[in-house]
Amino acid sequence: MSRVIKFLGQNQIITALLIIGIGWLVIEIREVLIALFVSYILMAAVSPYVDFLLRARFPKPLAVIVPYVIALAFVFLIVISLLPFLIFQVQLLLSKFPSYIDQEIGIFGTKIDASQLQSIANTELQNIGKNALLFTSKIFGGLFSAVSILAISFYLLLYRDTVRKSFASLFPKTIREKVESATIQAEDKLGSWLRGQIVLSGFIGVLTWAVLSALGVDFALPLAIIAGILEIVPTIGPILSAIPAIIVALNTSPILALVVAISYFLIQLLENNILVPRIMQRAVGLNPIVIIVGIIIGGKLLGIAGALLAIPFISLLVVVYKNLE
Repeated sequence: MSRVIKFLGQNQIITALLIIGIGWLVIEIREVLIALFVSYILMAAVSPYVDFLLRARFPKPLAVIVPYVIALAFVFLIVISLLPFLIFQVQLLLSKFPSYIDQEIGIFGTKIDASQLQSIANTELQNIGKNALLFTSKIFGGLFSAVSILAISFYLLLYRDTVRKSFASLFPKTIREKVESATIQAEDKLGSWLRGQIVLSGFIGVLTWAVLSALGVDFALPLAIIAGILEIVPTIGPILSAIPAIIVALNTSPILALVVAISYFLIQLLENNILVPRIMQRAVGLNPIVIIVGIIIGGKLLGIAGALLAIPFISLLVVVYKNLE
């Protein structure tokens, strides 16, 4: 490895071509790299539970399987319990949402009425029907990706020590120990981030549902699920999740809409001042400006996946930088 580095240092043209080639390859296989990164994050999140079971003298394959089985069973039970009611609520919300907006809304001097929104919605629904085959293929593609990510993370856990040592062996002997240490630190940060994010999303979703239900806001469950999902996107997500809830509440009364807006603001205060410092500070600890810029760049380069994975990727870069010092 050291000979290769020395050779590249002496041949700048070859080095430049190699960098360009690697950049092109990364762009071409970006979806595969995203799947591998998500698998690595999932592996890092599950590893403490696997270590606990190993200390309890579980055989390694069983210690790796058990956390996945428990997590999948838990998700399955929640989905089965909520899905019928949720589908009904979402269908009702989509059918009524255009009417929740005033007959005419001024947006930068342009007037948009509810009938126009309804027409747009109907057109989109017709397009979905026409593209049913494409829609179905995307669903199966998503399921295949999810299964692939689970399988890769499973094998990464099963052969975790071997993978670490193999990765470290790519570097000169003088820094292999440091590389392995950095890998362990990265796993700790990424795993803490995902576990913390799941806890935050679940807590915010349940709290939002409780508040909206107590206030008598229609469609409390789907709005709460939106809040929980958008919690994954730091800083921007909670703001976006408040918009549909305020619009729905506004259909009842302006006062209710104001109360809902204040409630979302208070939930954010609770999260930022109590939950995030306790749950996420150890995992992320990034400046909010860095977070926002990272999300924008990630979204620009890789779309939704890039925006969602920007924070763990920046955390990984921070670990690498600190170990290079």
